[in-house]
Amino acid sequence: MLQQDVTHKECPCGSQKPFDYCCKPIIEGQKPAPTAEALMRSRYTAFALGAIDYLVDTTAPEKRGKDDAELLADQVKYTNWVGLTILSTEQGQPSDQTGSVEFEAHFETEDQRGVLHEKSNFRKDEGFWVYVDGDVEVRT
Repeated sequence: MLQQDVTHKECPCGSQKPFDYCCKPIIEGQKPAPTAEALMRSRYTAFALGAIDYLVDTTAPEKRGKDDAELLADQVKYTNWVGLTILSTEQGQPSDQTGSVEFEAHFETEDQRGVLHEKSNFRKDEGFWVYVDGDVEVRT
């Protein structure tokens, strides 16, 4: 499922927790993300590790495209995600139905380094958090 073996290493999401106890159980479906921020962190980790199915599955159904998996596979193949900073969260707690997370995700490609700045919007569908959309700015 995951492209890299990081089970005993620190989680890529920047929580400073071991991957086994942070994003791995969420990505592998062993437990749901309890908050919008936890889903956002797990999605960042999924981008970093190439967990394409998880990224598709945690996108709101009406926002999924038939070519999403192929596009995401290309994107993760050529992008190295090197750091995540959470800037703010609004709502998105276990008792909420919606939430937003503003973050910066640092990346490297073969020919550039940059920061993806996004304010992501999330909602609960049948008790599970999903990514709806976001305001994205890429700075290189």
